[in-house]
Amino acid sequence: MIKGQTYYYLREVARVGGKPKIVSQRYLGKAADIAQAMEGATALPERTRHMEFGALAAVWGVLEQLQVASIIDEVVGARRADAAASVGTYLALATANRVVAPCSKLAFADWWATTAGDRFLPLPAAALDHRRFWDAMDAVSEEDLAETQRRISDRAVQIFGLDLSGLVLDMTNFATFIDSANPRAPVAQRGKAKQKRTDLRLVGLALVVTRDGGVPMLSRAYPGNRPDAAQFTGVIDELVACFHDLGGEAADLTVAYDAGQNSAENQAHIEALGLGFVTSLPPSDHPELLAVPSGHFRVVDEDRYGGLTAYEATAVAYGVTRRCVLTHSPTFHAAQARGFEQTLAKARRRLAELEARLARGRTRKDTAAVRGEINAILAPRWLRRVIKVELSGEDAASRRIRWRTDPGARARLEDEIFGKRVLFTNRDWPVAEVVAAYRSQADVEAGFRQLKDPKVVSFSPMFHWTDQKIRVHCFYCALALQVAHLMRRSAHQSGLQLSVRELLATLAGIGETVLIYPSTGGRPKARRMLTEMSPVQRRLFDLFGLDRYAPTG
Repeated sequence: MIKGQTYYYLREVARVGGKPKIVSQRYLGKAADIAQAMEGATALPERTRHMEFGALAAVWGVLEQLQVASIIDEVVGARRADAAASVGTYLALATANRVVAPCSKLAFADWWATTAGDRFLPLPAAALDHRRFWDAMDAVSEEDLAETQRRISDRAVQIFGLDLSGLVLDMTNFATFIDSANPRAPVAQRGKAKQKRTDLRLVGLALVVTRDGGVPMLSRAYPGNRPDAAQFTGVIDELVACFHDLGGEAADLTVAYDAGQNSAENQAHIEALGLGFVTSLPPSDHPELLAVPSGHFRVVDEDRYGGLTAYEATAVAYGVTRRCVLTHSPTFHAAQARGFEQTLAKARRRLAELEARLARGRTRKDTAAVRGEINAILAPRWLRRVIKVELSGEDAASRRIRWRTDPGARARLEDEIFGKRVLFTNRDWPVAEVVAAYRSQADVEAGFRQLKDPKVVSFSPMFHWTDQKIRVHCFYCALALQVAHLMRRSAHQSGLQLSVRELLATLAGIGETVLIYPSTGGRPKARRMLTEMSPVQRRLFDLFGLDRYAPTG
């Protein structure tokens, strides 16, 4: 009793050392407070809201481990005191969005409102305006991006224990919707479009990833009309500098890349740096190797590669003589045979149509034009070796073609070329390790496919029209891929063999539900809780430490 008022406490008493002692005491309030609490305890929620939690929280946790926001802020420098958030915070938010649910900056605020992000990163609504993102992006120079990328990759190596002794380099390009007359985006040019959109301007992206999990370590944007080989030396120099900063020597580094990066200049650069390399050579450039009888081939490693066989030799290419490994894969052989059969069937069909049209006299083309049409039909590789065509007649009435498929030539082609690759290296490794290094290119190719997935970890949509913003966009897209592959690698090491999409979908299934109860005076009361988790979701919850971001009530 205090001044005539009764106040209630819930007290627990227990014997301690043989004597009664208060071990806990909780204040309950007045009788009216207890009654009101009882009413609230039995009331049903007035409404609920469901928020995305698991995927965003896991991604944000990795971004915090990598210290992305603080590293960017250290490199770029402090912003004005009235800025809504730091440059690092904005780029970290853009990266998280790329991983979880790629959208434009204009749509970002609406997406953010559907997540639990504002609970562990509270920001005023005005801070999420798309123009604030643009202001932050404008503050980052190309030199800042290079330094930031180097520091974040260093951090990833330290935190996640990545093995950098073997790296893979590859390049691709992405179609954009930048206006043809826009002079402010020289990095976007028309070229050989790998997405087959020859009508659009392209942005090239070079990636260097680890063989240990396919984690991007280095990215570089370049004009889409420049050939891949022209970017090679610049990317390699950056890579060697980063490796040196981590305490490594160029001689300890091995880079795998495909035949598209090869040239005499690039090979000379690799040799001068003393790097290890594993690449491939066009088989048709080395007929002496293709002529090696199948009896000289030996099984590489049946457990790892099934029926893959190989023959070791040396080859001269790009001005140097180095070890080469000629491999034959039954699986690759069968795939090439199926593809060539489809190409052959299409050519036969077109030749039959041309033959029938000439027989009816239904063409006004002269001999040169008809020969040009035949050349176009036989343009796909290897067709001229298998299909023989004869053109006769001097005018439309008498002009005819005769054609046939040579089964012997087809058999020789298949025996000589199908299923074979020529690997070129300066490493004195077992053949199985050379093959493993070359096949690790699948990791970077998988990364490019992931960036072209419109649902998660995506390059698109990109609504930026200036060179500087496009380069920043490429930076945080590559960072998003790095985060996603670090997460996948961690899951694999824990025994969960999930793809990036499967991993993010499983995490996205961990939702946050907000129960909103009727007001008993003042603002409505809300209680937050996570949705029920499956065993796999629980393992991921523990793996990524999501309890740090989980609601407490």
